Order: sequence, then structure tokens, then C-alpha cells
Amino acid sequence: MEFDLSSVAAGFVLDGGFVSAERFGTGHINDTFKMYTTNQTYILQRINTTIFKQPELLMDNFVRVCSHIEGKIAAEKKIDPASRRRALQVMRSREGNPFYRDENNNFWRCYIYVDQARTYDILETPQQAYAAAAAFGNFQLDLADMPGRLNETIADFHHTPKRLAALEAALAADVKGRAKEVQPELDYIFSNREEYSLLIDGMDKGELFERTTHNDTKLNNVLIDDVTGEGICVIDLDTVMPGLPHYDFGDMVRTGTSPAAEDELDLSKVGMRFEMFDALLRGFLSGAGKFLNPREKELLPFSGKLITLEIGIRFLTDYLAGDVYFKIHREKHNLDRCRTQIKLAQSIQSQLPRMQKLVEELG
Repeated sequence: MEFDLSSVAAGFVLDGGFVSAERFGTGHINDTFKMYTTNQTYILQRINTTIFKQPELLMDNFVRVCSHIEGKIAAEKKIDPASRRRALQVMRSREGNPFYRDENNNFWRCYIYVDQARTYDILETPQQAYAAAAAFGNFQLDLADMPGRLNETIADFHHTPKRLAALEAALAADVKGRAKEVQPELDYIFSNREEYSLLIDGMDKGELFERTTHNDTKLNNVLIDDVTGEGICVIDLDTVMPGLPHYDFGDMVRTGTSPAAEDELDLSKVGMRFEMFDALLRGFLSGAGKFLNPREKELLPFSGKLITLEIGIRFLTDYLAGDVYFKIHREKHNLDRCRTQIKLAQSIQSQLPRMQKLVEELG
């Protein structure tokens, strides 16, 4: 899909005139562009309103989160201008909104590009894993005292039992006749059925507590400083809303511990590297450990397996439904993604005792 990006840019109050824009990043959901004006570089994104059906509420969350973190930065009174890179700086439309709606009813947002930093689709070292996890842990710590409750941009986003129910519905409908291809995947997913409600039940029992969480902590959603190697800014804030810290940590384990890509075809390359889990746990607890209770810490290793399987369930659901949610780039792409998640979940399961022991040692 092509867009008149110069016209979109004109809908925002920017520093300088539009020069050019190019597609940017590897996200599955929104259309993202790196945009240049005569004086500044920005990120311009078209919000996918098929998935985010209330973009105004999404952007209300976006602004509240960024403003709260900016307030924390101001309170710390750091004079280093690099410290401002910890929060995204959202641009306003000419009507004063944190979004612009074009003549085709597309919703756009724009924020200043964070320079001298980059994301990693696959982490290369434990140091990078620690830095990214520390950024997410500190992100939760920054938001722990944010007043009020954020809007739910996608209801039940990490409600694993409901994700399983959606898979069962897609299986029953089998609109593309694909169910016959996926019996081994279904067998494994259903064999773990009893675990899927563990976190939800823990919250109902008062053992786990709702926090403000990112809910999509792929490690390429943290900007790593090119010079210091520190995780400086959490991005992709569409799903920041009420949730459990385990959703964030679990997705970090899913995306940060395997050396293989999310859609790797050679499953022999997929597996959890314990040294990466070690770094992720230490990094996350450096911030989030300041407010998590013992039971919440105890369930962090399990969350890696749970969220990995949950995402596998979602990929398989989309495959059975005809690939209507995640962007695909080849035939059976979502099935390939599902198989990778299952292989990783199996690797995590085999290492859970060692992971649990590390949590106990760190206290």
C-alpha cells in the first residue's frame, strides 16, 4: 500500500519541511517510515486500525506513558541531554492531537527519531540481553506510580485461556482446510492445557498484581545505545496497558534467548540459551525486582514457556483462519512461526529446574 507521505507530514507540526521518507523496521502490524525534514528526523507510523480499533484511546495511553516518564527524567535533574532519549517525544497534529487522521481515515502518529541507537532482532551477547531487559524492568519501575489505569487497547491480549479458545474456534471452522496439516502442533499445544490459566488464577487469588506493562517485549522494541551499549528507550507502545509483569518477562525470554529468528525453518537452530536467560533475569530484576513480590519472582521462569506457547497458539490460530492478523511473506509463514515457538517452549521446559534455581539464588 502506498501513501502520500508528504501530505501526511503536513498534518503535523514539525521542525522543517518534508524532504523524504522510507519504510523502516520489521514490525508485523503497523506501517512504519523513517521521515526526514530539513531540520529533523522522525518516525512516522500508520496505526493499524483493523487491530487497534480505538486509536484515540491508544494514543491517550501513548502520551500518558511518555509524559510520565518525561516527568521522572525531569525529577532526576540529569543535565545529560542523552537522558531525554528515555522517552519518545510525540509530535502534535495541526489540530493539537497526538495523531493525524488523513482524508482516507488512516490514523498516523509521529515522534522524533532516537539517534545513535538501534534495535536487534536477535541479541548477540548476554550484555545486550541484560541491557534490553534492564530497560524493560526500569520501564515498569518508571510507570509503577503512574496515576489511574490505562485503556485496554486490545482486550485480553495475554489471556492465554482465551487465546486457546480462539484456536479451538479456528480449528472448528477450518476455513482454509488446513487443520489436517497441523495435528502434531495441536497435540503439543493441547497437552499443556492445564498450565494456561496459572497466571490468571494467581491474580484472582491475590498472589500476582496487575501493573502497567508493555505486553509486547520483543527485544527489538528496545533501543540499544550505539556507544554505551545501554538499553535507553522502550518503543512500540501500542500495547502498553494493564497487565502482569510476567507477560513482559515471558516475551523477553521468547525473543531473546534463542539464536534463531522467530520464523526459522531449521528447527535444529532453535533453543533457549541459558546464558541469555541469566542475563535477562538479572537485567529485568535490576528494575522490576524493586516492586515484585516473592511469588511474582518465582513464576518468572514459567512465564517464558507460557508466553512462547501463547504466541505459538496465536500464529497457529491465524494460519487456520487464513493469515488475517500477522503479516506474512511466504506460504505457511504463520505455521513456520508456530513450529519455532513450540520448539523453543520445549527447550525452555527442559531447563526450567535450572532457571528456577537461579531465581532462588538471586532472591
